[in-house]
Amino acid sequence: MSFDAWVLGHEPLIRLGVFFGVFLLMALWEWRSPRRVLSRSKVQRWGNNLGLLFTDILVVRLLFPAAAVGMALFAEAHGWGVLNLRDWPSALELVVALLVLDFAIWLQHVIFHAVPVLWRLHRVHHADPDYDVTTGSRFHPIEIVLSMLYKFAVIAVLGPSVVAVVLFEVILNGAAMFNHANVRLPLTVDRWLRWFIVTPDMHRVHHSVQDDETNSNFGFNLPWWDRLFGTYKAQPDAGHEAMTIGIDGFHRADQVTSWWGMMKLPFQGRAGDYAVNRRSWHQGDRGGSGS
Repeated sequence: MSFDAWVLGHEPLIRLGVFFGVFLLMALWEWRSPRRVLSRSKVQRWGNNLGLLFTDILVVRLLFPAAAVGMALFAEAHGWGVLNLRDWPSALELVVALLVLDFAIWLQHVIFHAVPVLWRLHRVHHADPDYDVTTGSRFHPIEIVLSMLYKFAVIAVLGPSVVAVVLFEVILNGAAMFNHANVRLPLTVDRWLRWFIVTPDMHRVHHSVQDDETNSNFGFNLPWWDRLFGTYKAQPDAGHEAMTIGIDGFHRADQVTSWWGMMKLPFQGRAGDYAVNRRSWHQGDRGGSGS
């Protein structure tokens, strides 16, 4: 049996194993060394955030049984995608695929902030009044469906291998739980680490109630795109302990911490003034030191 065939046959087990392993590790880390004091009941938030996650999984499996892996197989069978136009060294093909897929997800994230109707969907993720490991799994099902269709298009154009797609999905899932975790890293470790991966302190800035901070640090896995395209912000103006998490105008528990409230949230109120081109920066906020 080839390695690709083995990965394909064990894909659900691989994904579940990584999810539960990273989730348990982050949950224990949050308990032992939290970065912030949570403002809402963890029992209520976790129950509803994870309930939304399982809703997303059900919707995706019903609409796209083979998901991104199926699209990779289809593209390979039909010779679609840049990477299927010639034989690449396996290692180089894997690296290129992971980099391009990560950039595509970063770009998708920017788009969901820039287009008002898409921001309505994405604000379900941002309306969480606290920030912990379950926030990384909190997305509206319609956003998940649109994200999957976008991913299909990227895979069709790129033509990555099944191994690359599974590895990317596993890394992205694990990274999202890590960088959304309410954990404390030593500042020197964080300053060094965020040159290579998105850290919790780096991504937490993105969940600030301030619009210039909300439209910063879009990366889920690699931090380089934000530095390259000028959307990097090192620290929140108010500091990590004092910063306000969430979205202005959405604070009631029935809106932001209940499953039904999250399902209805995209269809309530105005989209809000979160367009990326309205970002405003204070002098020195975009410095390259990574501190």
